[in-house]
Amino acid sequence: MSQPGGAGQQRDLAAASRRGFGPGHLPYGVFAPRHAGITAARVGVRLGDEVVDVAALARLDHRDDESALFAADSLNPFLATGSGQWAQTREWLLDRVPAAPVQTRHPLTDVRVLMPIRVGDYVDFYASRLHAENAARILRPGTEPLTPNWLHQPIGYHGRAGTLAVSGTDVVRPHGQLPPDRPGGDPTFGPTARLDFEAELAFVLGGQTGPGVPVPIERAEQYLFGVALLNDWSARDVQAFEARPLGPFLGKSFATSLSGWVTPLAALSRVEPVPPARLPLPYLRASRPWTLDVALTVELNGHVLSRPCTRALYWTPAQMLAHLTANGARVRPGDLFATGTVSGPGPSDLGCLLELSAGGDRPVPVGGQERRWLQDGDTVTLRGTTAGADTSTVTLGPVAGTVRPAGRPDRFRARA
Repeated sequence: MSQPGGAGQQRDLAAASRRGFGPGHLPYGVFAPRHAGITAARVGVRLGDEVVDVAALARLDHRDDESALFAADSLNPFLATGSGQWAQTREWLLDRVPAAPVQTRHPLTDVRVLMPIRVGDYVDFYASRLHAENAARILRPGTEPLTPNWLHQPIGYHGRAGTLAVSGTDVVRPHGQLPPDRPGGDPTFGPTARLDFEAELAFVLGGQTGPGVPVPIERAEQYLFGVALLNDWSARDVQAFEARPLGPFLGKSFATSLSGWVTPLAALSRVEPVPPARLPLPYLRASRPWTLDVALTVELNGHVLSRPCTRALYWTPAQMLAHLTANGARVRPGDLFATGTVSGPGPSDLGCLLELSAGGDRPVPVGGQERRWLQDGDTVTLRGTTAGADTSTVTLGPVAGTVRPAGRPDRFRARA
């Protein structure tokens, strides 16, 4: 970016805004110089194609407390400070980052973007009614597409926080028990043949609650820090055999990819959600309900597969958090929950191959090739854009992952 204060800087800021990473966005991430170790990691905010070192900027402004918070290898210390501090820091950054001194700025090409948070607990919801109905028709034909509880509460499952990885991390094709090839037969053990992606939006939580203290829906925003794109990789054959009666397990817990950039909720515009088909219980009713209108793009090897949108989600972010904590489950800094697959009403709005290929029955064209499920070497990239709180376009940080071949089966043999 050009030196602060000149016409060149104004052109740079305008170009950054057109790309969705302008001065009204400022997503948070953790970065380190490309050839440095993890000890050099620190928090930055993205402006255009640069990262501004927030700890260094705070030091120059004699904001010692914030300098200490951001000289860290995750956002967790900052997330722990709560919504009041988040708002104060954002106000300062909105004022200072556009003219940040050159010594605090780093080209994106010169840094490694690392995992932005240390995830304590991870929950994946099933918030898209359209996806839930589509998946049920494929997996359970002839039955009611929605379970009796679906319209009464956000359905979800607790995932493996330790398998979350930052965008760009390879995904190794997992092994698992595969369904018998005939009724009454025995399962086999091997690499999944039905590897899938799921286009999702994740919510990063901050603040803290005590045991047994739920988050009321009207206070949800005190804990909703920001959003990031997420890909919940899925082994559909493993999932199909294990899912009854307790739901997803090994078919989901091998890898989940998260963007390296967390967009503050304060940077985003909000819209009215889908009207509920049934009035939910009082703890899920907000006086002024809202949701986000993020237009997603799913790319496979650089070719666009679909364009789902989060506005079609049935359950709102505040409802998901209120339900997640309704039993007194705690919120801790760095906790994460995701929407589940985002799907819309049309054939180009579907957020996973399970739907796009009708359970593998219908080939999906991909740049002169076809896919029913992901193959080794495939790269899936999720992108997203939405309106900012200042009416500018906001581009969410992308999330990408490449499928690598399964490991050798003999690594699973017991040793004498």
